[in-house]
Amino acid sequence: MSFLDREKSVAPPGYSRWFVPPAALAVHLSIGQVYAFSVFKAPLVERFDSSLTAIGVVFSIAIVMLGLSAAFGGKWVELNGPRKAMFAAGVCWGTGFLVGALGVATGQLWLLYLGYGVIGGIGLGIGYISPVSTLIKWFPDRPGMATGMAIMGFGGGALIASPLSAELLDRYAATPADAIVPAFLTLGAVYFAAMVLGALVVKVPPPGWRPDGWEPPVSARGTAVSEGVSVERAFRTRQFWLLWIVLFCNVTAGIGILEQASPMVQDFFTRVGPAEAAGYVGFLSLCNMVGRFVWSSTSDALGRKRTYIGYLGVGGLLYLLIAVAGTGSVVLFVAVTGVILSFYGGGFATIPAYLKDLFGSFNVGAVHGRLLTAWSCAGIAGPLIVNVIADQQLAAGRSGADLYTFSLALMVGVMAVGFTANMLVRPLPAEPDGAAEGPAGARVREAGGGR
Repeated sequence: MSFLDREKSVAPPGYSRWFVPPAALAVHLSIGQVYAFSVFKAPLVERFDSSLTAIGVVFSIAIVMLGLSAAFGGKWVELNGPRKAMFAAGVCWGTGFLVGALGVATGQLWLLYLGYGVIGGIGLGIGYISPVSTLIKWFPDRPGMATGMAIMGFGGGALIASPLSAELLDRYAATPADAIVPAFLTLGAVYFAAMVLGALVVKVPPPGWRPDGWEPPVSARGTAVSEGVSVERAFRTRQFWLLWIVLFCNVTAGIGILEQASPMVQDFFTRVGPAEAAGYVGFLSLCNMVGRFVWSSTSDALGRKRTYIGYLGVGGLLYLLIAVAGTGSVVLFVAVTGVILSFYGGGFATIPAYLKDLFGSFNVGAVHGRLLTAWSCAGIAGPLIVNVIADQQLAAGRSGADLYTFSLALMVGVMAVGFTANMLVRPLPAEPDGAAEGPAGARVREAGGGR
């Protein structure tokens, strides 16, 4: 298995960096299936004779494990390179489906939690960060566009996985509940093959490589900006924790829309039919996916800080508009929620480039991994805020869109906190000469695999 080692994946002369985005997409489109897990919820409830809450825990475990494995595995990814990391992610993601299928076949719900949730979640975290840090190294001139290309795949994975999963459930057995096991086995095999193919294609740039005509940015002191600081040092900075708050607030608000939008539009969708309701869900997924590429690419021109002013500032105003206008206008509601979901996706795709701007490219995968714990926390906080408040409003005798008016207003406050944190972000203070991990030191570490 030595071909997986970082030293064996250094690009030879003439290798085109444009081979790397398709390899990254192969991984992110595969792990993006997690956004389509809801397709299996009703059949799993029937199969286990359980509740939606008990089955929904599977998704929650997977997202929590995504953040934890990215946080604790980020440094391992940087030391061992993307090929070994992407292969390991494919093994975990494919194994997660196998163990989950075993749990479904034997009626053991805990095996589904262990398989899809824990083992698969580890594959999600390692698979999420490994292509991103590599793309940033290949595209130092356009890091926002590069990360947007990959992370767009994670948002778009559900657009492929949802109809594919529904087709498998329809074809493999008389009822969807009986088709879960072969469907899981098929998806596990397909995604494993796709991720391994991406791992075989991906390569890292040779030490000292730069795009033609590009020069590293120069600091105010007239010297080249450091290629990276250690993840330990980055973790101790105020800038890291401000960005943690920024990501947490952006994701919490985006999940809030996902939790509230469908119940809020039930009124007018029952008047126009279920096809329009399904179309609306697909529209939100498309906005999430497109926003990851468009807004992240735009950040290369606008700057990361200004882009997050848009995500959190304009997004907060749009949230306020929904809180005031409600579902009175179908067109307005659909358009506004679509823009907010595009900001949600864009926030995910832009954050690695923001980290690269602040901490350099050398350890960006490890730093990004630790920052993704904000996603895990938001994945718990967002649904909890919306559903607890909705239950309280229901107990008070309210119904329909009125259940979510207060939580919408609360989300405006969440986005205001994120907006303030973003405005407080400043570049790292200049280090005394020789104290920072400069370009030469970073290259030595890269070339030596971290030794």
